[in-house]
Amino acid sequence: MIRRFASGVALLARGFGFWRRRPGVMALGIVPAAIVFVVIVSALIALGINLPGLVAWATPFADGWDEFWANALRYGIAFVTFTGAVVLAAITFTALTLAVGDPFYERIWRAVELDLGGEVPEQGAGFWRGVADAAGLVALGIVAALVVALVGFIPLVGGVAAPVLGVVASGWLLARELSSRAFDARGISAADRAVLLRGSRAQLLGFGVATQLCFLVPLGAIVTMPAAVAGSTMLARGVLDAAAVAPLQAAPTEPPLP
Repeated sequence: MIRRFASGVALLARGFGFWRRRPGVMALGIVPAAIVFVVIVSALIALGINLPGLVAWATPFADGWDEFWANALRYGIAFVTFTGAVVLAAITFTALTLAVGDPFYERIWRAVELDLGGEVPEQGAGFWRGVADAAGLVALGIVAALVVALVGFIPLVGGVAAPVLGVVASGWLLARELSSRAFDARGISAADRAVLLRGSRAQLLGFGVATQLCFLVPLGAIVTMPAAVAGSTMLARGVLDAAAVAPLQAAPTEPPLP
């Protein structure tokens, strides 16, 4: 499992390597990522500035408490709220960037597909399919953010468990969404995609966690997004190629002629 997880991390590194091979195509992916990044970061900054006042407004019952306990409660709520907001922001960033920049990322996807060889679909799943997937991803992101926020309230371990869970949960959702383009372009349903990915969960998680950690680096999301699209295409193609080979290996050989 550790080796599979590490192979997922390596796929993101291979995605970054595509910058050297096709810099012009990869650079196109910076434009939508930069636009959405500015919007998301601005929203997080606004939340951070107003969060102390919002928490104080939401906890009037603590006004009569001892100052130490009142501050401990409010700082804890603020920390948990902001952690959940970061999880949602990372997922929303991916969803909006893929939807807004669909033409750019389809060019990256196609360039990687052609580089890998084999049969390549004529076109991707289309803009509206991307919008629908983005809406579904945001909905899942809201659920993940709420779960992370609730975990943050667990005494003693919540302060550590919440950020770790946030990285893992958002990384998993990001990887599934990023890798979906190659499957959607081939008309593979979500149910069939889940079956195909069943044996690559550790790899998918490794790729997603590595991508999420890169997103947390200042300005890292802008440069990482094109690399994540390239790396996720390699991941999906590896799964599809393995699934195509497996039936051939499992097929019985014909008996020799008498």
